[in-house]
Amino acid sequence: MQVLPLGVRQGSPPSAVPSPNVVWEAGVPAAGLGSTKGQQQLNQVVGTKMIWVAVIGDWFNLIFKWILFGHRPYWWVQETMIYPNQSSPCLEQFPITCETGPGSPSGHAMGSSCVWYVMITGALSYTVRWKDKSAVTLHRLTWSFLWSIFWIIQISVCISRVFIATHFPHQVILGVFAGILVAAAFERTPAIQTASLRTYIQTNLFLFIFALGFYLILKLLDIDLLWSVPKAKKWCANPDWINIDTTPFAGLVRNLGALFGLGLGINSEMFSTSCKGKNSCKMSFRILCIAASLAMLQLYNFVKIPTHTEYLFYILSFCKSAAMPLTVVALVPYCIHSLMRTTEKKVN
Repeated sequence: MQVLPLGVRQGSPPSAVPSPNVVWEAGVPAAGLGSTKGQQQLNQVVGTKMIWVAVIGDWFNLIFKWILFGHRPYWWVQETMIYPNQSSPCLEQFPITCETGPGSPSGHAMGSSCVWYVMITGALSYTVRWKDKSAVTLHRLTWSFLWSIFWIIQISVCISRVFIATHFPHQVILGVFAGILVAAAFERTPAIQTASLRTYIQTNLFLFIFALGFYLILKLLDIDLLWSVPKAKKWCANPDWINIDTTPFAGLVRNLGALFGLGLGINSEMFSTSCKGKNSCKMSFRILCIAASLAMLQLYNFVKIPTHTEYLFYILSFCKSAAMPLTVVALVPYCIHSLMRTTEKKVN
């Protein structure tokens, strides 16, 4: 079998790393539901904010990991000197254990907390307008229920990451609270809802140049920010479990692609025509958009990006990540809008 860059082999399992693409598959299509114009606008706000939070949160996670130099349990127990007479514990590894980046803070915990924070606060914003006493009581019960669900999910994510030996407890705890801080900051950043395509491009360039510049400056200082990759290759129980998707720059490229695709979609003529027209108020239109979007996103999952050339992998990852939000935001609604308009003309 031909060995690929960074120890990746052909046929490697797909990455389980959380990314904006996961947000598109799980949350954004569902954010399209809404029976009133106000609900639709609120759902659009929540969907847009989810992607921004996922992208910026993952970017901060990358920078934090480069600063904190956190080890992962599956290689740390093999190299630490605190266990005498080679009595280090034997940690079981799984296909999703062997991530190649540094471990602190946990990207899964941070991504989960920031995205779910946006979803919970978005759902609660429906109930804050209720005025009568019974509605206030219902709001309080809803508040308690949703935040209980939030913490149950975060605790489950943290336990699972520790169980598979890819994070220490303090790393997942740090990830959860860092994600909440990022999401809370975006609650006070309304400008993202009216951002132009130019703003999206400028944000993409800033995130990329800052991350790349940070990496190159430290490399000139003889500090290798990819120090964790050799450790992962050395101590992973199965080389087939090492995936290029888990490398720091792979995540960065996916994030930039998703943000660019969102900006392209929201600022396109297709979005203006379909999602701001009269059909956008119809429940049938929105249900069809959700169903078609979910189907298209599943088709994207079948697209396998070649990993034999690292730079080609990054370019294609960017294109695939950009295509997913562009499809959900603009292409699918426009096609359904055109189809419904054609059908209405035939009926009339």
